[in-house]
Parts: sequence; structure tokens; C-alpha cells
Amino acid sequence: MNTQSVAQPGSRSLMPVLTIGLLFFIFGFVTWLNGALIPFLQMVCELSEMEALFIAFCFYVAYVVMALPMAKILERTGYKKGMSLGLAMIAGGCLLFVPAALSKTFIIFLLAQFVVGSGLTILQTASNPFIVHLGSPDSAAARIAFMGLLNKFAGVLAPLIFTALVLGDFGHVNQVSLAQMSETERNIQLNEMSFKLIQPYIGMAIALGLLALGLMKVNLPDIRFEDENTATEVSGSVMQFPHLVLGAVALFCYVGVEVIAGDTIGLYGSSLGVANATSLTSFTMTAMVVGYLLGLVCIPRVISQAAALKASAGLGLVLTAAILLGSDDSTLLSSLLWGWMGLPEVPDTIAMIALLGLANAM
Repeated sequence: MNTQSVAQPGSRSLMPVLTIGLLFFIFGFVTWLNGALIPFLQMVCELSEMEALFIAFCFYVAYVVMALPMAKILERTGYKKGMSLGLAMIAGGCLLFVPAALSKTFIIFLLAQFVVGSGLTILQTASNPFIVHLGSPDSAAARIAFMGLLNKFAGVLAPLIFTALVLGDFGHVNQVSLAQMSETERNIQLNEMSFKLIQPYIGMAIALGLLALGLMKVNLPDIRFEDENTATEVSGSVMQFPHLVLGAVALFCYVGVEVIAGDTIGLYGSSLGVANATSLTSFTMTAMVVGYLLGLVCIPRVISQAAALKASAGLGLVLTAAILLGSDDSTLLSSLLWGWMGLPEVPDTIAMIALLGLANAM
């Protein structure tokens, strides 16, 4: 999918940059909301850990299933209308959470997740080219880094906001406490928790719908598809380019670790009886923000890209081994890292999952 931009008056103003920045913030907010949603729906729908992970599966499988269909839609609508369509689809997915919450029907939650993921697919596909075309190609890397920071910063806020708005007085509830309740008490508790989803998701749907309409009024560069017949063709197989193949494998592993560290930390914390487990994803996202900032400051001034990549991979391996071998009874690591700031202490294994975000971001 080749594109070219045609400059328009005002296309290089601050407003287009802020608009795309807002969209990247939305990507992060909606995506990393999963980290809070998974342990929450595990409790509400009384799921096993394997069943709870289908919440993330249905979200991310939409990227695979809908990527090519959404690309075809973009060819017809253009990028700007495509972004509005993506926002509208996400809003529709948010509205599906209302009947899902009212009935506590897991399959409707999964359908809602798939619709939200499909909307993000077209939204991200349409938005990414604008990062390059909103300024000089020489500063494109800086813009990409800035958008990445916005994305991860939204990931810090999303679980905290979810915990504050949805859990509220239920912050003490977890898998352990629910197991100690009678069936009647548990059903009452779970119904109340499920209903708390309704207002926030209606609010998100309204906000996203308004953004979809407002986006049509923003002056953005005219990015068009190039004629594929005029594009330069490269013969041969991708296997002829080992760096491309290895890079694809590295990205596959990178995204896998990112999702595991961000989306499963709350599920694991809930199983250990940690209070407000839905907010634990914020620890991972904060570590990622720190990693991004270290990368911006230190690469290549202090350390080369190759050396940073090796250090990142090495740190990830060490942390993974420590998670598998570590104890969930000790809270020493979190007390040293952030306990002095008054933040809640968590088991060392949870702290190390969060630190995977640091290794991953670098």
C-alpha cells in the first residue's frame, strides 16, 4: 500500500500534529484498557484464566482477520474518512458493552472486543502514514517516538481511570475474596460490578463519536494511493533478505512480550489476591515510558542501537527467568523501586513482570 502526500495550506500547522497525537493517545488508551478489563471480566463472568485470555485474543485477532479488508476500505474512503470510520467502529464496540454488561454474557463481551479491535485496525492503518507526512522526513523518527510516548502514557492512565470509575468501592474485590462469599452474596456483588461498566462505556462511545465527526473538519494533508502500476517492482522472495525476516521475527516476539507484560499482569495479580489488580497494567506502562525516554536520551549518544538491542534482550531474559524462579511472597523489589513514593507494594514476581516493559521499550 503505497502513499504520497500532497501538501495543503495549513497542513503543516500544529493542528494536524495534535490531531494525530490525540489519535495515538486513543490507540493506547483503548488497547491497554484490556489489562484492566481482563481481570475484571474474569470476576464478573466467573471465568478461568484461559477463558479470560480470550478477551485479549478476540481484540488482537481482529488485527489479523480485518487487516486486508480494512485496507480495501481505505482505498475507497481515503485516509481521513477511514480514520473517522475507525473511530465510529470503536464507538460501536463500546456500545456493545452495554447489553453485555446488563446480561453478563461473555460472548457479547468478546464480540464487542472484536469490533473495537477492527476499528483500531483501520484507525491505525490510516493514521500511521500521517506521522511521516506531517513534517520533514529528517524529523520523522522524532515524531514516531513522540507518538509512541503518547501511546504508552495513555496506557498508564487507562487502567487507573478504569479502576477509579468502574471498581470504585469494589477495589478490595478479587478472585480470593469472591471465593469466600456465599453464592447469593457473590451474585449480588458481580451484578453490581457488571452494571458499573455501562456509564463509562457509554461515555467513551459518545466521546469517540464526536471525535469521528470533528475529525472531518480538521485540515490534514491529502495522502493518496500511488498507482501500483507505476511502483517499482522487486523480484524474488522475501527470504532473500535475512535482515527483513529476522526483523519480522523480532517484532513478533516484541509485540508478544509487550502484550503479555501489559495484559496478564492484572490477571496474575488478581489470582494472588492483590487489591486493585485492574490497575497493575499501569506499572508496566510506566516502565515502558521510562524505557522510551531512556532510548531517546541514550541512543546513539551513549550507547549504539546494536548494543541497546542486546542489553534489552538480555534484561528481558534475566527478568523472565526471575519471574519463573522468584517468590510471590516477597515485596522487597517494589518497596525499593517505588515504595518510598507511597505507591502500593506488590509481590516481586509482579514487579518483575512490570519491569519487562522497561526491557521491551528499549
